[in-house]
Amino acid sequence: MRKYLEFMKASMKVETAYAAWYWAGTFATIVQLLILYYFWHAVYDNRTTIADMPLEMMLTYMVIAMLMSEYVSGVGNQLAEDIREGNIAIELMRPYHLLNKLVAMDLGFKLSSSIRSAFPMFMIAIFFIGIYIPTTLENWVLFIISAILGVLLGAQIDLIIGVIAFWTINIWGLRVFKEAIIRFFSGALVPISLFPLWFQTLSQYLPFQSMVFVPVSIYTGAITGFDAYIAIIIQLGWLVTIFAIVRIIWALAVRKVTIFGG
Repeated sequence: MRKYLEFMKASMKVETAYAAWYWAGTFATIVQLLILYYFWHAVYDNRTTIADMPLEMMLTYMVIAMLMSEYVSGVGNQLAEDIREGNIAIELMRPYHLLNKLVAMDLGFKLSSSIRSAFPMFMIAIFFIGIYIPTTLENWVLFIISAILGVLLGAQIDLIIGVIAFWTINIWGLRVFKEAIIRFFSGALVPISLFPLWFQTLSQYLPFQSMVFVPVSIYTGAITGFDAYIAIIIQLGWLVTIFAIVRIIWALAVRKVTIFGG
């Protein structure tokens, strides 16, 4: 476990070393906040609610979803690059599990980014856009737990795309398809409650809404009490399931490398 913590620390140092990336990302996030603010004000012109959501709640949902969506992708690209360039053979001989290393480095990057970028943007949204904040300690705790599970689930789903690089030359098309699916079914684009009933029903049987919609709904109070605990248990179930699927695919892929003398 200690070696993976060191990987996490190393990733945090790398992320803080490039100030230009930080300022570029900060500027992009501020622009997104402004676009969200003016867009939804225009949508709510001459109306007070949409799907029983007042403007303030919609802005709160969209801002938190925007911040969350930046952290649900993982390190599938890095894994695919290692496979494509042949570095995977060397990585497999080193005294650590490659998938654990990649996840640890990904978490380190996201932790550093959340402190340097997401938290300041969150404070700006509170004071200048007027988003809601949870009023009870229980809501905060449940939201944080749910958000962490959503980030971990996103990382595991991204690893599936990376591992597929063992069987295909280029995963660019798969990544684009995955991002489109996640945007719609996770609730990162708009709340799932705004979609048709058939879409809402379908999304309940997929893992994607556990990545963004569930944490943000807990934050806004759309999911509370016993339902929030059930939602978190479902998130945990999806995380365990996807984790197991990744490990099974990984085992088959590593066997493929071993058979061909990689």
